[in-house]
Amino acid sequence: MEDAPDALREAGLHRLLRPIEVIRVDVPPYSPARDTKTHMLNPEEISMLAMRVADRVQTTIGDGRFPLVLGGDCSIVLGPLLALRRRGRYGLAYIDCHADFLHPYDEPIGEVASLDLALATGRGPTVLSDLEGRRPLIRDEDVALIGYRAFGDNDHYLSEHVRDTAITIVDLLQLRELGIRRALKRVIAQLRKPEIEGFWVHLDVDVLDDTLMPAVDHHHPGGLTWKEAVVVLRSILQTPSVAGLDVTIFNPRLDPNRALAARLAALLAVGVASMPPAFRNVL
Repeated sequence: MEDAPDALREAGLHRLLRPIEVIRVDVPPYSPARDTKTHMLNPEEISMLAMRVADRVQTTIGDGRFPLVLGGDCSIVLGPLLALRRRGRYGLAYIDCHADFLHPYDEPIGEVASLDLALATGRGPTVLSDLEGRRPLIRDEDVALIGYRAFGDNDHYLSEHVRDTAITIVDLLQLRELGIRRALKRVIAQLRKPEIEGFWVHLDVDVLDDTLMPAVDHHHPGGLTWKEAVVVLRSILQTPSVAGLDVTIFNPRLDPNRALAARLAALLAVGVASMPPAFRNVL
């Protein structure tokens, strides 16, 4: 998945978006050894990366621009959330097949990508749940989980289920039963409440239908169609208080002819095009 940013560039994303600036953030060396203290993979390195990304995102937002962060796996969301936490209180629109709300002991190999929503809301080992002493990066009541369909998988932190928290959940079934625009009205109202200054958007491409987006490492039946994904992304990004977007889990090694990269680039371009004019400058 570390190849995703280059694949999206080759597929035309940068040509479509015409960014003011493109920055590559150096990633610390990866180790396959599970940390014995936290039971996570590379916790110190991910902490270091989160701070590097946070610095870049904070500068970009401070300059009045809109950051688009391309990864990698879902752990990259910690960096933007740290940047926003430095500024104040923000919300999070978490568009994902999974809840990513797991305890490290229950993650088979210690992947932080299965835990990041728990970590962001202040649960788990301090090295990642209390970045810069700012626990939590995001409050439960300021999070909306959208498109979740992997029920029973990565959605419980020890005995606490994600549905037992104050996190707003609009799962895939609800999106379709209520209609996407109607279902997201509640989400947008939550993310625009006066107590928060804005919100970040996390897009995990495994929220898409597994047959339409097979270039992901963990598969689960069903998911959004491309058309539904356009409606979800445009509905969220056209909200004036949106602060930035990250895109994760796309694996171009499973997309040999780059057709999916091109489709994903087009989706992102359509989403950004729906934003208010003052917010269309991107990193």
